[in-house]
Amino acid sequence: MPISVFIKVEKRVRFFNFFFALFVFSACKTDGTRYNIRIESSMNTFELSLIKDGVSFDKDLLLDMLFVVEPAGVSISQAVITALADWEFNEVISEGNVNVDDFIATHIKAGTERSKMSESVLSSGIKRSLEDARRMRTLENSEQARLAAVQNVYDEYMNYIDYVYTHYATHKQIDYASLAETVRSLCIFIRENRGYVLRITSSDDSAKKNFIVTHSMRSTVLAIAVGLQLHMSLSKLVELGSACMLHEIGMLRLPPQLYLSTKQLSAAERDEISKHPIIGFEIAKKLNFPVEVQFGILEHHERENGTGYPRNLTGDKISFYAKIIAVVCSFESIVAPRQYKTERSTFAAMVEMLKNENRQYDETVIKALLYSISLYPIGTYVYLSNGETAQVIDVNPDNPKNPIVQLLGAKDADGSPKTIQTDDNDIKIMRPLGKQELEDAMKSLTGCECISAQ
Repeated sequence: MPISVFIKVEKRVRFFNFFFALFVFSACKTDGTRYNIRIESSMNTFELSLIKDGVSFDKDLLLDMLFVVEPAGVSISQAVITALADWEFNEVISEGNVNVDDFIATHIKAGTERSKMSESVLSSGIKRSLEDARRMRTLENSEQARLAAVQNVYDEYMNYIDYVYTHYATHKQIDYASLAETVRSLCIFIRENRGYVLRITSSDDSAKKNFIVTHSMRSTVLAIAVGLQLHMSLSKLVELGSACMLHEIGMLRLPPQLYLSTKQLSAAERDEISKHPIIGFEIAKKLNFPVEVQFGILEHHERENGTGYPRNLTGDKISFYAKIIAVVCSFESIVAPRQYKTERSTFAAMVEMLKNENRQYDETVIKALLYSISLYPIGTYVYLSNGETAQVIDVNPDNPKNPIVQLLGAKDADGSPKTIQTDDNDIKIMRPLGKQELEDAMKSLTGCECISAQ
C-alpha cells in the first residue's frame, strides 16, 4: 500500500532531523514497499539499505521535493538510518552525490568527539532533595513527612523544567546529555516512590510558574508511570520522559499571548498555535536530539483516528512515545485548572479517557494509564460504603476499580495512618468527594496525616 508524506508548508521545510551519513557499497535489501515520492529527472535516487553512516552529500538530501532530510555538507548517523528503516522508507534523493572524503573524516573524528564529552551533573537542588527523600525512606517518619520530602523533589524537578525552557528562550540551547541524566534520575525516583509522587500537587510556588512548565511536569510524571506499567526499559523511559518534558518547546517560538491566554482562542489563534509540534520538532532536530524524541515531540497531537495534527496520521503510523504523550497530556489538560474553564476531578478525567470517544487514543496506553493510577486516581478523596472518607494512595494491580485507600483521621495500633484494600464485597468506593465535602472533612480533622485537597 503506498504511503504518502504530507505537511502544510508555506516555504521549503527541513522536515526530518536526519543527520544521516551515506556510503553506497553494501548489499541491497528491500521489502517492495513503495512510497508516493515524486522524483524529478535531475535527482539521484539512493536506496536506504545501501547507506552507511559518517558522510554527507554535496547537495541537499531529500525525502521528496519539499522535505529536506539534511542540508548539503551535514553528515548522517546510523540512528537516523535505522529510524527511517523502521518507518519503512526505502529511498532518499539528492541532486548531488556522496562526499566520500567526509565519510573517512567523520569516523576519525567520532572517537575524539566522544572522548571530549563531559559528564553532566544533576542540579544541586535535585541532588539535595533526592538525598533527603532517600533518608526519609529509611527512617521511621510520619506519612506527612514522607510526602513533604517527595514534594520537595517534585518541586526541584519543576524548577529544572522551568530552567530548561527559560534557558532555551534566552540562549536557544538545551544540553541533551544533561537533560537525559536528569530525566533518568526522575524515572528512578518515580519507580521508587510512585504512590507518593502521584499524590503530589504543585506547591504554591510552583503553581505560579508558566502553565507550560507545570503541564510538562505533570504530564512527564504520568508518562513515566505509564512507561513503567508497560515495562519499558530505563533507556526507553528516558527518551519518553525527555520527549514529554519538551513536547511544548515549540510554543516558545510563538507569540506569548497565544499560550498564556486566559480566554478561549479564536479559530485563527488555534491554527497558529497548532504549529508548535513542527516548531518543536525543528528545535529538537537542530539540537541533535535522538530521533525517537524528535518524533515524540512532532506527533503528540496526532490521533489514532486521523483527526490530529500536523500530518493527520493514523494508528501504527504514530510513534509510540507520541501515543503515550497524547494520552497523558489529554488527561492532564482535563484536570488542570485554567482561567477559561472549570477544572474537573481526576475521576471524571479517567472516565472520559476510558470512553475514548471516536477512538482518538491508543487503547493499550489508556489501559496502562488506568492500571498506573486506578479508576479513582491516586490522590483522589473518596466516600466509602462504610460511611468513612479516604484518600486513594496506591493501585490494586489486579483490579483498578478497587485501589488501596488511607482512611482520613484513622490510625493503626502503632499510630500510623490506617490503610485498607477496597473491594466489591466488603468496603468499596461509592464516589469521589465533592469539593465542599472535602473541605468539610478537612476542617473536622485535627492532625490529619494527609496532603491538602486536590
